[in-house]
Amino acid sequence: MYTHEDLNHLRTQSLKLQGWIRQQTFSPEMEKTLRRFSSWEVSELIFQMNQSTFRGKLAADPSLPGGEVEPDGRQRWFSLEEVNALRRKLKVKGRSLMPPRPAGKRAIRAAVANFKGGAGKSTVALHLAHAAALDGYKVLVVDFDPQATLSHSMGLTDVAEDYTVWGIMARDLIRETERMNSRPAAAASGTALPRRELPSAITGMGLGDLRVSDFIKQTSWSSIDAVPSCANAAFVEFASAQYRHLNPEWSFFAAVSRYLDQIPDDAYDLILFDCPPAIGYQSMNAVFAADMLYIPSGPGYWEYDSTTSFIGQLSEALEDLAEGFDDTLPTGKIGLPKTFAEVRFLLTRYEPGNALHQAMYDAFRKVFGDHLTEHPVEMTRAVEQSGRFLSSVYEMDYRDMTRETWRRARGTFDNAYKEFRETMISAWDKLEDEA
Repeated sequence: MYTHEDLNHLRTQSLKLQGWIRQQTFSPEMEKTLRRFSSWEVSELIFQMNQSTFRGKLAADPSLPGGEVEPDGRQRWFSLEEVNALRRKLKVKGRSLMPPRPAGKRAIRAAVANFKGGAGKSTVALHLAHAAALDGYKVLVVDFDPQATLSHSMGLTDVAEDYTVWGIMARDLIRETERMNSRPAAAASGTALPRRELPSAITGMGLGDLRVSDFIKQTSWSSIDAVPSCANAAFVEFASAQYRHLNPEWSFFAAVSRYLDQIPDDAYDLILFDCPPAIGYQSMNAVFAADMLYIPSGPGYWEYDSTTSFIGQLSEALEDLAEGFDDTLPTGKIGLPKTFAEVRFLLTRYEPGNALHQAMYDAFRKVFGDHLTEHPVEMTRAVEQSGRFLSSVYEMDYRDMTRETWRRARGTFDNAYKEFRETMISAWDKLEDEA
C-alpha cells in the first residue's frame, strides 16, 4: 500500500533530477540567463534588414550599441537591451522599427486555453511571449496553471503560493468583501445590506495589503515580466469554492481582471495567460479577463473531439455567468455577457508529411473557417529539444545544432507569431471602436 509519504518520496527523487536539469540549462547560480543574439539574427531575423545595411548603420553612428565582438572579428553579439536600444534609434527607409501599438490604450490580453492536456498551451504561450519581446513589445505573462511549466521555463522556480493567481484571488475576495460591507443602506427601504464576515485565517494572511507589483516577477528577458505559479497553488480550486460560500456575492471570475485593471495602461503591450487543462476558477478568471482567446490543439481526432467539448463547456460556463451576475462589475472595464475581440484555433505538433495531420487540418478549417490559423506549429527536432530543456527556440543557440535545423524550428514559430500579431492588432482596433 502507498500513502502520501510514498508519493512525497517519489517527488523528492524527481526534484533531484529537476535540479540537475536546471544546472545544465541555467547558470551556475541556478538562475536562468538570456543569451546574446548575433548580428545576423538581429539584422535579418529581428529587424528584417540586409546585414550589410545593418553593419553600415552601426559604422555610421558610433553612439549606437556595438555589442560584443568575437575574437576573429567576424560576428557581433547583442543583448536584448541593446537590441531594443537599436530598435528605438534605427530606421529602415524612413520606417521605424518599433512595433505597432495604439496610443493611449491598455495592454491587449490573450488567453492560451484548452482543457486537453498536452495540447501545447505552455509551449505556445512561451514562444509567443518571446517572439513578442523580440518584436519590441513589453510583455506580462500570467501563469494560471499549478503545473507551473511556463514559470519554470521563465526561470521562476522558487515561488510562494501567496504571490500566484491564488494570492490575487484571495486578495480580491478580501477587498471586494470590504467594499460590499462599506456600501450605504439600501436607498428604498433604508435597511442595512447584509454584512459578510471572513475568517481570520483569510484576513490574517496580509494578502489584502499586498501591492499590485508584489505579484510581478522579473524574468531573464528584460522586456518580459511574469505572475508565476507553483505546485502549492493547486488548492486554489478548493479554496475558491470555500470563498464563494463565505461571500456568495463575490464575482470570483473577475478577480484577475480587477487586478490587471490596476496596472497602468502603458506598463505593458501584451498580457498573455497560460491556462490550466481544465475549466475551473482559475481558467474562468483567465478567459473573462482576455480580449483574445487562442486555442491550441494537436492534429489528432481525439484532440479535435476534446477541443470541441472545451468550447462547448466554456460557452455554457460563460452563459451561466451572464445570467447569474449583474451586468456591471465594479471595475467598469469588462461587462457581461462576456465577449472576445478575436478567437483563433492553432494546430500544434503538426507534421506536414503526415496524411492524417493534413486531413485533420482540413477538418479544422472546414469547421472553424477563418478562426483556424493558416500556419500550424510544426514538430521538429529543435522544438522537441526546447521543451526538454525548459527553453524556447528563440533562446537556443543555433551554433548548438545545424543552422538549418534551428531556422526551420524558429520559422514555424515566427509564422505562428506573425498571425498572432495580426490578430492582436485586430483586437486592439476593435477595442478602440468599442471605446
